[in-house]
Amino acid sequence: MIVSAQDVLMEHSEGFAIIESGVPMSLDTPCQIASMTKALVSVAAMQLVERGLLELDAPIDQYLPELAEPQVLTGFDSEGAPQTRPASQAITLHHLLTHTSGFGYPFAQAQVLQYFTATGMPEPGTRQAITMPLLFEPGTDWAYGVSSDWVGLAIEAVTGQRLGDYLRLEVLEPLGMQNTGFFAAPPANLAAVYSRLPEGGFANLPIFLGGGEFDSGGGGLVSTTRDYSRFLQAMLGEGELHGKRILEAETVALMQRNQIGELRAGNFGSAMPQLTNSFDPLPDQHCGWGLGFMLNPQSVPKGRAAGSMAWAGIFNSYFWIDPASDKAGIMMTQLSPFADARALKAFAALEHTAYA
Repeated sequence: MIVSAQDVLMEHSEGFAIIESGVPMSLDTPCQIASMTKALVSVAAMQLVERGLLELDAPIDQYLPELAEPQVLTGFDSEGAPQTRPASQAITLHHLLTHTSGFGYPFAQAQVLQYFTATGMPEPGTRQAITMPLLFEPGTDWAYGVSSDWVGLAIEAVTGQRLGDYLRLEVLEPLGMQNTGFFAAPPANLAAVYSRLPEGGFANLPIFLGGGEFDSGGGGLVSTTRDYSRFLQAMLGEGELHGKRILEAETVALMQRNQIGELRAGNFGSAMPQLTNSFDPLPDQHCGWGLGFMLNPQSVPKGRAAGSMAWAGIFNSYFWIDPASDKAGIMMTQLSPFADARALKAFAALEHTAYA
């Protein structure tokens, strides 16, 4: 789907939401958007910064005492036990929104997987699953990880509301995103997740990222292509869509500005190849990171302009937002593992079509 701030420029759907029963995929099919949740939660956090309820550069442990006295992982002893030391500085909201906090993911960094292998793999959806030592001192490097889950918990701490309730009232309903939300169990009409079989065809994977102890700000939302395109339009519109404003224009501009200096962002490896391939969306560019989005410093051949915002979800869903050209695009699939070569090729074709 390709949109401008005011219009739908192209829409298309094909394939099946549920192969076994022949249910077709449509622009209104509910899908697990996984890490595309992060952008919406980042917007919610910046609303609270605008209102003075959160501060970008203040220690976040005043709202999240679990993050007081963070530890940095320094290695493992001869028996495999993790070794840590105290971090020299506190974690801030800025660190969390830019993925410079030091938090990782077990599927993306081998050290995080090794840590949980040594200490016991926690149940998904629990606070224990996002509680871990840091990979580095806050602010000194970039690593993709559970930071956005902690952002969601900070939102809950300062508002006294469940994350899903806050998002619904302050972001989703104003934008008309009626089919987006957190669910304790898979909705009846949710698209299934599939993996490719070596001999051809697909295998149904019983994966659901919702439920758990808290609403996952890092990856728990269900949405539709049409719903999410409305969010993309709001970001193209400097925080406003059809007369409904969710952010001030100055805040959107701040989110679109590189916040990590010379650090390189957007790429990560794979410690769990059954979940993800290694990912580097623009290997020829030294990408930065704003407050919730990857930023490309140069234009993409046949595609988005420099300074565009982009990211993805682990089931091979991808988007970009290009304010300079007033264009945004989204491709939603439910395919595992992430960074599937054919899915990436299809997304590139969508982008090329937008700028043809």
